[in-house]
Amino acid sequence: MTDQKDLTKTSIDISEETDIHWSQDISYGGYLKLGKLLECQEPLSDEHDEMLFIVIHQSAELWMKCCIHELMAAMECVKKNTLGPAFKMLSRIARIQAQLEQSWDVLSTLTPADYAKFRDQLGQSSGFQSYQYRTIEFALGNKNAAMINAHKDNPKRYDALSATLHAPSFYDLVIALLAKRGFPISKTQLQRDFSQPYVADESVENAWLQIYRNPEKEWELYELAEKLVDLEHQFHSWRFSHMKTVERIIGYKQGTGGTGGVSYLVKALDIRFFPELWTARTKI
Repeated sequence: MTDQKDLTKTSIDISEETDIHWSQDISYGGYLKLGKLLECQEPLSDEHDEMLFIVIHQSAELWMKCCIHELMAAMECVKKNTLGPAFKMLSRIARIQAQLEQSWDVLSTLTPADYAKFRDQLGQSSGFQSYQYRTIEFALGNKNAAMINAHKDNPKRYDALSATLHAPSFYDLVIALLAKRGFPISKTQLQRDFSQPYVADESVENAWLQIYRNPEKEWELYELAEKLVDLEHQFHSWRFSHMKTVERIIGYKQGTGGTGGVSYLVKALDIRFFPELWTARTKI
């Protein structure tokens, strides 16, 4: 049992700890570059709520940077046919997506009247123009060459997005892995133009059906399939929350970047990254 004297001593110890002068080469703020990071929030108006709007979108970009880091590493694992580490990376991406979805709940505290006070200050800026979001979509398989035009004024980003557009997506790599593992995948899927949107294929669906019907024999691929489903499920939930938050704040006004706003986001809900993993469920 801790007596009052012990509690007092503990309090004194904590107080003494806070008086330490940190002289190390790396401190908390230095390691995280907080000086630079916390100077990046520069509202264009005097409106109180603009700070929330900026922080939500900046933090989303940081989380997307982490998603890209994990996704590219997971793609390398699939190329090397070493799936173990990729499972952890895919799980992490799905949890980051859940975090991103939660951010829309915070943004929904912004009322239409609040947003209207500073919306005109945004000009033509829009999440539609997010370079990192487009990188994630291309890497997951939602290929659309027209989407890179927003980045023509930045040659470095434009070239990087173009490379991602023409490279195999994560799912293309997974399909190639299925072929390596002995599943009869159509050659048209293995040798296609990777800059074009993926079209569902019967041979790929049949491969997933075999895997789901024999999980003990194909446990590693079975687990990979479920990680992909989890990833897409979280992404779809994020998109839906985004759409409902925009609807709540601006209704059906046109988006600041010239898109249809809510109508554009609704169409995005129909996009599937891994279509055969969903259609196969009906046949299992």
